[in-house]
Amino acid sequence: MKHLRCVLPLLALAIVPAFASAQSDAQKSFDSLKSLAGTWEGTITSFPATPEVQGKHVQVTLRVTSVGNALLHEMHVQGRPDDPITMLYLDNGHLMLTHYCDAGNRPRMTARTSVDGKTVEFEFVDVAGGTEYGHMHHAVFTLADSYHHSEDWTFMSPGEKPVQAHFDLHRTN
Repeated sequence: MKHLRCVLPLLALAIVPAFASAQSDAQKSFDSLKSLAGTWEGTITSFPATPEVQGKHVQVTLRVTSVGNALLHEMHVQGRPDDPITMLYLDNGHLMLTHYCDAGNRPRMTARTSVDGKTVEFEFVDVAGGTEYGHMHHAVFTLADSYHHSEDWTFMSPGEKPVQAHFDLHRTN
């Protein structure tokens, strides 16, 4: 019995790190994205080329909020009245994204991290609200260094035609 009391704590110590590492990819990705907090600017390249955004100046603000439990992503494109926001957060061990779109809906996506940890790709889960005007369908954040990152967003237009936008961003503060 005495031997069992010594073995059980050691067994528990062996199991806890295995459990923690199962959740750590989402947490690591979230922490990496939170390191982007600040103001960023750059230009947009779209495919197919979309005159409303092609070559336009974009400003992105990322702010850690809710005592570190959420990351607010706000985007403003030169000459456009919309100001879409995106919330990134952990939910049951998954890194999630909810995009509050100017199309009047709220798509949710879940993250998948690259092996090197520099890319966080969000895949479509579902959408609340109508899709009559299209919806955001995919997002990729690529971290180059603390002063540069890029974002790739795919919008599904009505008729399921994808429009991709690439944002090449540099930190302004």
